Amino acid sequence: MSPASRSRWSAARLGERAAEIVAADELPPIVQAGHPVLRSEAIPFDGQLDDALLRALIQVMRRTMHAAPGVGLAAPQIGLPLQLAVLEDMWATDDDVARVRDRGPLPFFAVVNPAYAAIGNEQTAFYEGCLSVRGYTAVVRRHTRIEARWTTPEGADRRAEFAGWPARIVQHETDHLGGTLYVDKADLRSLCSNEEYAARWSHPTPEAAARELGF
Repeated sequence: MSPASRSRWSAARLGERAAEIVAADELPPIVQAGHPVLRSEAIPFDGQLDDALLRALIQVMRRTMHAAPGVGLAAPQIGLPLQLAVLEDMWATDDDVARVRDRGPLPFFAVVNPAYAAIGNEQTAFYEGCLSVRGYTAVVRRHTRIEARWTTPEGADRRAEFAGWPARIVQHETDHLGGTLYVDKADLRSLCSNEEYAARWSHPTPEAAARELGF
């Protein structure tokens, strides 16, 4: 985020906007690609929101994620440029898909000021989508194993290793906080509408799509 952008988002304004989101009768809309908030580095959290407001905001984000539905949501996706994201993947999946994609349950948690680093050189490529790029999906090659670091909403430092699909989710949401969308890392020849994906390419791996689409 540029210095000018940061100056427009004072601690007071961040708090006011968060309070508006929490107090609204409806869940916040998820902003779409093209909105500048998705292309700016989010502001590190350093106490701009009090504990009660932060907890309430996290619950609204969780409900918004569930309603979408999705497995992660970053604060910029609801128009708030703050280093905060929520993650949860408890969806039932086909056994073959879960095995090939190494997709297991990811219980709910919230991350503040997260970062990640690869463990080893192994990468895996799968179709991936985003609540802020509605209607499309594309293949993204990501680190298979990562170490993530973040602060909990209560202020405790955390470090953990993730592998497989949970590692993909952590990378996707953390990237959001740096102004990066999954399409920036995708093989664009794989890009397809959700309808075409469902009709043709919803296999456990993208190998068939790669042959036919040439990526």
